[in-house]
Amino acid sequence: MSEEASPGRRFGTEFVRAQRAQHGKKTPEQRELSYDIAVNDEYAPWRDWLDEQLALLSKAEADALAGKLWYDEHFWAVINELAVGCGLRAAGLEIVYEQRWGTQTPDWTVLAPDGQPACLVEVHTDSPTKETYGQMRAWSGLAMRLRTIPVPIVLTLAPMDTPPVPPSPQEAKKIAQYVRREIMQPWRRNYFTCLSYTFLVMGDRRTGSLAQSPLGMAACFEPPSCLAGEVSAHRAAEKAEEKAKKYRTLQQETGLPLVAAIGAHRFTGLGLEQLDNLLAGNPTMTLQFNAGDAYLGKPIQIDLNKPRKWQMPSDLAGVLWVGNQFPFGDLAWRPNPRAVQRVPEAMSQLWLSRERQAPKTP
Repeated sequence: MSEEASPGRRFGTEFVRAQRAQHGKKTPEQRELSYDIAVNDEYAPWRDWLDEQLALLSKAEADALAGKLWYDEHFWAVINELAVGCGLRAAGLEIVYEQRWGTQTPDWTVLAPDGQPACLVEVHTDSPTKETYGQMRAWSGLAMRLRTIPVPIVLTLAPMDTPPVPPSPQEAKKIAQYVRREIMQPWRRNYFTCLSYTFLVMGDRRTGSLAQSPLGMAACFEPPSCLAGEVSAHRAAEKAEEKAKKYRTLQQETGLPLVAAIGAHRFTGLGLEQLDNLLAGNPTMTLQFNAGDAYLGKPIQIDLNKPRKWQMPSDLAGVLWVGNQFPFGDLAWRPNPRAVQRVPEAMSQLWLSRERQAPKTP
């Protein structure tokens, strides 16, 4: 690093206090979904880890990442970028963050034992759209309003033929008032409609009675996830190909292999299993949904006799899968047998051996 080392503590007690003072009184739809991670005690180890990783960068680099970290559309991208650095260092490799190569700055440059560049690593994070984050905040806002009703029941939306549009803050307030009046009555109905939303009071098949709220004496609304549907690595693979195309000239000029490090926002449901299935052309399909999803997406047509298979482009040395379970830094190496420029064999074997040694996530 050519600049002064970054401060060792950015997300300690003062940061938490400032976040609560600035955002604590806002409604859920007015603040980032990452707010709980920024302030809750259970995520203190996450904040410690972030401080440790940022302290390894220059002050300017750390400032740039810290400045966008807590925005929903950047949170997991920053986490994954730092996680790649963490995993490479844990493998005993020396790395440089955003080393400049002419007009381009790959996320990480891996150095050989003699200090010379040996490999370029570019990180991509598969994420929901910005619109999806807004929808999730809106549904979360309604769930928080309904939580103030002191009745231990579970509510969901009735099945729908189209994706449900989340209510505005004004509509959410009206809905909460209506639902409160409805379920506080001695003889409540098992379903009722307010505005364009039909709510169901959920039962428990095991007992034959109403399902008990996991929130204790508070109504629990299971909102739509906004992410129901197929989970596939196809979109991430396309982004990896774009990375290869972007750095093709630099590869040709330097002779350095390019690795695409792929991670995913937890909301997407994407994992190493889906990437491996796409690489192998396995006839499988993964769907995700939760109890609150009233709409599961359009019908999907798939020919299991002709499953999709991804063949990495020859100018991509391989893919490093970035795990999104804390503590971060787990990497899984998938080399490209067709690569023109390959990662040094010792480095490739090191990455493969670390994956074999890593504990399996339950």
